[in-house]
Parts: sequence; C-alpha cells; structure tokens
Amino acid sequence: MKLNQIRDNEGATQYRTRVGRGIGCGKGKTCGRGVKGQTSRTGVAIKGFEGGQMPLHRRLPKRGFNSLSSIEYAEVNVGRVQQAIEQGRLDASQPIGVAQLQAAGLVRDGCGLVRLLGKGSLRAKVTIAVSGASKGAISLVERVGGSVTVG
Repeated sequence: MKLNQIRDNEGATQYRTRVGRGIGCGKGKTCGRGVKGQTSRTGVAIKGFEGGQMPLHRRLPKRGFNSLSSIEYAEVNVGRVQQAIEQGRLDASQPIGVAQLQAAGLVRDGCGLVRLLGKGSLRAKVTIAVSGASKGAISLVERVGGSVTVG
C-alpha cells in the first residue's frame, strides 16, 4: 500500500448539502427552513423557547439554594486510616495531620479542612489532628487508646 492509494471507506464521508441552488436540488428557494418567521432568519437561536408558551424550566418549581456560608470538608473514614497504616502509608507512632493524610493519598492536595468519620474499624493507637470529627469517630479512636484533636 502506498500513501497516494489511501482512501476512506465507502460511505465514510458525505458532501455538505448545498442549499438555495434552485428547485432541482430539492433545497432551493427557502432552503428547507419553511417560510417567513423568526427561525427562517439567520442568527436566531433561542434555547428553551416554546413559541410563547411558558418554557419548561420556568413551569417547574424552584427548590433549594446554595448557601454562601457552607463549609466543605474532605471526609476520611477511620477504616481508611487503618488500611493506610497496614499498607505502610501512615505511621501510627507519629501524629497524623492533614499533610500526612494528603501524603498517604487519603485526601486530595489543596484541601484545607478534613473531617474524620466513624465508618470502619481501628486497631492502631493513633493521634489524629483534624478540622472536625464525628462523635462515633472520636469514640472509636479513644477506645483503642488514641486521641483526636479537633480544631
């Protein structure tokens, strides 16, 4: 095979329909746009316009809001911390903070606030410093002799 012999498969390409070239092409005169009116002109693209009927996005009720004062936490479960300790990504003898959680891959980089949650089990005695923690997570850590610093 040579470069000058390469062709597309049969039917892979189609020619663009040339409109407004007489009645013989089937798309002459009005070019398939109908007659008169807003949509027969160029430059008109009204998204969601339903011919004067109230559009669907305005018929549906509004619901909820996004609070400007809401605080986004990265969530880490106690079970994931135990997994990271077993895999050697975290050192249980050292205090565990946000930087250590990021280095272990439990929290994304650039995430300032971390909340500890109580899903899973913990067997290692650890000292954890996070921005927030649930009551269940604190009790799980304290049950094995560890401590949680929230602040």
